[in-house]
Amino acid sequence: MNRGLLLSIGMLVLLAVTLPLMGQAPEGSHIMRPPIKVVSAPLNPAGPSGILPAQFRAAYGFNQITNFGQGQTIALVDAFDDPNIASDLAAYQAQFHLGPCNFQKVKVGNPPGDTGWGLEMSLDVEQACALAPQANIILVEANSNNDTDLYAAVQVASSAPYNATVISMSWGEGEFNGEQANDSYFCNIVNGNGQPVTFFASSGDGGHGTIYPAASPCVIAVGGTLLVLAQSTPLPNPLQLNYGTENGWSGSGGGVSPYESQMSWQNPACATWSTSKRCVPDIASVSFNIPVYDTYGYGGWVTVAGTSISSPDWAAFLTLVNSARASKGKGTLSQAAYDLYQVYYSSNYSTDYHDITTGSNGSCGSQCNAGPGYDLVTGIGTYQANHLVNALVADTN
Repeated sequence: MNRGLLLSIGMLVLLAVTLPLMGQAPEGSHIMRPPIKVVSAPLNPAGPSGILPAQFRAAYGFNQITNFGQGQTIALVDAFDDPNIASDLAAYQAQFHLGPCNFQKVKVGNPPGDTGWGLEMSLDVEQACALAPQANIILVEANSNNDTDLYAAVQVASSAPYNATVISMSWGEGEFNGEQANDSYFCNIVNGNGQPVTFFASSGDGGHGTIYPAASPCVIAVGGTLLVLAQSTPLPNPLQLNYGTENGWSGSGGGVSPYESQMSWQNPACATWSTSKRCVPDIASVSFNIPVYDTYGYGGWVTVAGTSISSPDWAAFLTLVNSARASKGKGTLSQAAYDLYQVYYSSNYSTDYHDITTGSNGSCGSQCNAGPGYDLVTGIGTYQANHLVNALVADTN
């Protein structure tokens, strides 16, 4: 296990541990890695620590959304197998008094167990359950962490009988020449019911720089932030909002792709840095200090960091949007990235998003600094979910 990355917030020093990755990819393929780190403060405490689900929901306004994802399927695609995932999810649900989630694990091939990816799976599934508890939640386990196997799992997720409309991919690799050939796995995909599929991917945890598949123009890239609640004690009203302050996270991946073309809707948002190449990320969410329950490789409660958090959270949010649209007789969003940017360009930007204007992911000047409007650390910002959901449900898309 590689140990490193000393993080400091005020007087609290936290040790982040880069997770081990097992398995070898066939020659000529690419290894994917999950951008997740363990925050040791301490490891495996008696109970959860960090931003708890109810606090997360109150911070971003999820607690004011009455739809919980019913009728929609969200898929979390990861590599290898976690044999304890169902029991760990049950323990997480019991701790936070969540209702039973409609959870299913799907193996593609015969993946071996892997504790590093197991923690990623626990995070993905538990976040989806906390935010979209009435959706069908599918964990699709790829046979290995090479890109060929993961893309095969992505195809299974959107195909019958699973038919996911939203897919989260908390993994990636450094960009490489020729990656554009893989964009076909994400562009203009419909599920087995003919519904459009939206893909989210973590932008990475290495700070300034871009990874794939987040850099694909057909994937919504999700960066990370540090969130401080307005009030740390329990709120007197479950519908009360609790958003305090938010900064760009130092590990949030972002930059200009050297290979992928820019989508039309990213211009003029990213015109300061490029008018022709893909800019990353698109949006962001908290990526630090989130509790996970995992017994496959760990002893229970673990506090984690990484854009691995923000990808399933945004995927869960869009699942709520699609469910609310379906209740009004509308189809699921097609080209959801376009819709997210149209809200950014509208007069409702400050109502529907939190514009993250402080924080940095490196020492490269303006490209590494969060600032007003779109930036290469947090994209167009984080959701004010209780407002943004209404804008996206009303969309004529």
